[in-house]
Amino acid sequence: MSSLLLEDEQERRKETTLGKQAVSFFGHALLALSGWIALMLVGYAVNPQNLSQMIILAASAMVPLLLGFSVNRVRQSEMATAVWLLGMTWFTIVAFLIVDMPTSPNQCFHCSLGEKLSRTFLSWPSPSGLIDDDGPFLGTWPAAALIGYAIGARLAMKKADAEA
Repeated sequence: MSSLLLEDEQERRKETTLGKQAVSFFGHALLALSGWIALMLVGYAVNPQNLSQMIILAASAMVPLLLGFSVNRVRQSEMATAVWLLGMTWFTIVAFLIVDMPTSPNQCFHCSLGEKLSRTFLSWPSPSGLIDDDGPFLGTWPAAALIGYAIGARLAMKKADAEA
């Protein structure tokens, strides 16, 4: 009798197709980025003066983290926990573009590779001048949003696992 139950459980797991997983994955990615875009729009509307970019980075991770936690708490999805891969892929693509950019006197002149990346993505110790100083907005914050969403979704999965 127990082997019959095990077979039924395995058949239910096989029902998830690759297409459904892809739709779920990109749906969660879109949801994570929508939460981040909403945060950016609120920030643009409020327009706080002298707000540290590290605070914005933390908010870019925390708002999607809470969103991922609440969404995955209501409807469990393993694909929600894999969205961090898209964030890392996006960050890597933008990093490769930055590395290939030429420098000039107003754009990180004679910067090493580490300086070029840290000054572009974190604006630390000062902005690099590359991609119009939009490195955090184009590379760091969206990646942090996707990673934060995946962490929140995973935390919700652990909570559900503990209750069962």
